[in-house]
Amino acid sequence: MTLSIAGRCARTGQFGVAISSSSPAVAARCAYARAGVGAACTQNITDPRLGPALLDRMEAGDPAPQAMAVVVAREPLIAYRQLSAIDRNGMTAAWSGEGTLGRHTTAERRDCVAAGNLLSRLEVPSAMAAAFAERPDDDLATRLVAALAAGLDAGGEEGPVHSAGLLVVSDMPFPLTDLRVDWSEDPVADLVALWRLWRPHAAAYRQRAIDPSAAPRYGVPGDE
Repeated sequence: MTLSIAGRCARTGQFGVAISSSSPAVAARCAYARAGVGAACTQNITDPRLGPALLDRMEAGDPAPQAMAVVVAREPLIAYRQLSAIDRNGMTAAWSGEGTLGRHTTAERRDCVAAGNLLSRLEVPSAMAAAFAERPDDDLATRLVAALAAGLDAGGEEGPVHSAGLLVVSDMPFPLTDLRVDWSEDPVADLVALWRLWRPHAAAYRQRAIDPSAAPRYGVPGDE
């Protein structure tokens, strides 16, 4: 029911996830990222506790493969889960339990890991990872949404997707970008449009949080 990509920008240290699913509100349950630590996805028959569990292990110092091994070994229902993770050094890990639905696979490349289940074609995660790798000079969020769109173009899921999300963290404990399309007939296109709307404002909203006196004008009545 889900295709996702987690990635790192080696240049900025940002981490993020782009994700889409036939189910509603996929990003609320499946996408996780933590500044200075990494990113993780928990999907298929989702347990939202496993994304933070992976991040906790990586924050404690485990590289992504070791964090994955620990979480997999400790989770009694791991056969139902599909997981992916990327750490602060760009190392990746992925897991697909035997109960993962339909055609499913993962793809790992430098600074990214893609995963999918109920896929129309097994090549979808590889297409996503390749699209991410082809755009090394773009900002992380742009690379992630481009990879998600490439996954859809490569066949996507067996059926239509209805929700999508983009989560990016930078140097603060709150997200730099957290965009969600919770139900739509074309959620990936809507997410791309939403990212284009948000992109010029992301840095300003970060600045307003840490130093309002240095932030740009708000552009509202009375802002003089």
